[in-house]
Amino acid sequence: MDENQKKKLLMEALEARAMAYTPYSHYTVGAALLTAEGEIYRGGNIENASYGATNCAERTAVFKAVSEGRRDFLAIAIAGGMEGQEPADYAYPCGICRQVLREFAGKDFRVLVVRSISDYREYTLEELLPHGFGGESIQ
Repeated sequence: MDENQKKKLLMEALEARAMAYTPYSHYTVGAALLTAEGEIYRGGNIENASYGATNCAERTAVFKAVSEGRRDFLAIAIAGGMEGQEPADYAYPCGICRQVLREFAGKDFRVLVVRSISDYREYTLEELLPHGFGGESIQ
């Protein structure tokens, strides 16, 4: 991922927050997933009155991409904060999202948590999910 792709990914994550459906928490999250083909799939968190049925922005983006036949991902950017406000902190992926990302991510997969285009942190998925359980674990 070059610097232009990274900046685009950061911007897309910030913009994807507008797609979130958060009538209960009002905490909007946007995610932008970069495929090996250079495509970006965006997702927003989608809440449900039955909180267990809520879907995170990261999984929304992954599921959209997978449903379109994409399986090779390079990076994801995630931005979250209270509705109508700029992100005040970094929004890290939850454990379930880390596991879903692990299903499709290679060793070089990058996770960017974003407050603004110039204020973000970058990790490998391995740093966020050490000793993760993947398909190779059950072969």
